[in-house]
Amino acid sequence: MAFSADELRVLRRALAVALHPAPLQDEDVQDALLLAEAVDEAVREAGRLRAFLLDDLARYRQALPGSLSGYLGLLQDALAAGYDPAADDLAALRALRRNPAAAALLARCQILAERSVRARLARVSQATTTPVAATRGARARLLALPGGRAAADEPKPTPPAPAERPVPKPSEVFPPRRRPVPPPPPEERVAG
Repeated sequence: MAFSADELRVLRRALAVALHPAPLQDEDVQDALLLAEAVDEAVREAGRLRAFLLDDLARYRQALPGSLSGYLGLLQDALAAGYDPAADDLAALRALRRNPAAAALLARCQILAERSVRARLARVSQATTTPVAATRGARARLLALPGGRAAADEPKPTPPAPAERPVPKPSEVFPPRRRPVPPPPPEERVAG
């Protein structure tokens, strides 16, 4: 994200006020609000662009192997934008590993996927092993939301028992087969 000279001026003033509180003029407040709106719009646009890129990547992945060069280019762009390769990407690259570019990208994606999994596991293990006393500086859990401490204290409702249905008889499930009607005797046949 790049800021214009005017936006940098507004940002510098806002940071100065944050460091050394002073009353703001109405013009400064208005400029800061406009800058915040511009940053929010840029973040939304980046999200839309990322969603479009990932949708495009999925379309190219589904069209493989015919879209090999386009898929590899899009995947490289997505990786440069911070995308963690999904299992579908790894499977597609494994199927295409005869291509040298796909093989190189597969090696890169495997490393990135492994780092991503290790980081998620570290966050999960850190969250479950961190003592409460050490996290006093961190945010407290929200008790009003599902999953907080209040939810753990409440008894969990038991699901209602399914309505008892009588077990059907085999003749109800599989009706009897009708026997084929035998052909009439040769004497009764009429020559036509």
